[in-house]
Amino acid sequence: MYQVIADERDFIVINKSAEVHFHSQDGTAGVVAQAEADLGIKLYAVHRLDTLTSGLIILAKSSTAAAEFTRMFSAHLVQKYYLALAKGKPKKKQGWVIGDMAKSRRSMHKLLRSTDNPAITQFFSRSIAEGERLYLLKPHSGKTHQLRVALASIGVPILGDTLYGGESADRGYLHAYSLHFNYLDQDYNYTVAPQEGSVFTGSAVNLQLQEWQQPHDLAWPKLKKA
Repeated sequence: MYQVIADERDFIVINKSAEVHFHSQDGTAGVVAQAEADLGIKLYAVHRLDTLTSGLIILAKSSTAAAEFTRMFSAHLVQKYYLALAKGKPKKKQGWVIGDMAKSRRSMHKLLRSTDNPAITQFFSRSIAEGERLYLLKPHSGKTHQLRVALASIGVPILGDTLYGGESADRGYLHAYSLHFNYLDQDYNYTVAPQEGSVFTGSAVNLQLQEWQQPHDLAWPKLKKA
C-alpha cells in the first residue's frame, strides 16, 4: 500500500502505491488511516493524490506542522514533479497547459479556454518507444485531476486512465516523482522512481530518468508572454 521514505521530526514522506485510496472508503482503510495505524501516531494530510496515482505524499505529525505545510502549498512553495506515460503524438512536446477547469460528466473535469483562475502545468516529454512518450510534469496549481486533464487536452490521455480516454493498462501511469521545499529554514528534496507498472519499470524509462534525476534543477520551459 505504501512505504515510508522519510521520517522527520514534524512530518513523514510516504510513497503510495497505485490504485490505493487516499481516504478510507467502502469499509477499507485509505493510505493515511493505514499509516496512522501502522505507526501509532496521528497524521495530518496536507495534500492528496488520486487513487490511480502512485508516489510521494507529505503527512504532518501535528496540527501546527500541518498549518505550515498548508500555508506553503497555498503559496506554491512546495515544488511537485510528476511522471506520466501516454501513447500517441501530443499537440506539443513541451511547454505549458493553461486554462480554467470545470466539472464535467461522470466525475470528470474539463479544461476551458478561459483563464480567470487557471490550472497551470509545465512539462517536458521524451519518446521512449514507437508511439509512447514519457512526460515530466510540474503543476503550478493544485486543481482536481489537473495533470490528467492537461495531457488529455493535448491529445494524449495518460495510459491506464480510462476515465479520460487512456488505453487500458496494468496501472494508471501517473506518479508523484519528486518534492522540493524549504521547511523551517531547511531544504528537503525527495525523489522516488515509480516501482509499479511494466512500462514505468522498463529500461527505456529508467534510462530517461537518469537525465531527470533532479527535476528541480532542470531548465524548465519558459512561459511566453502574451
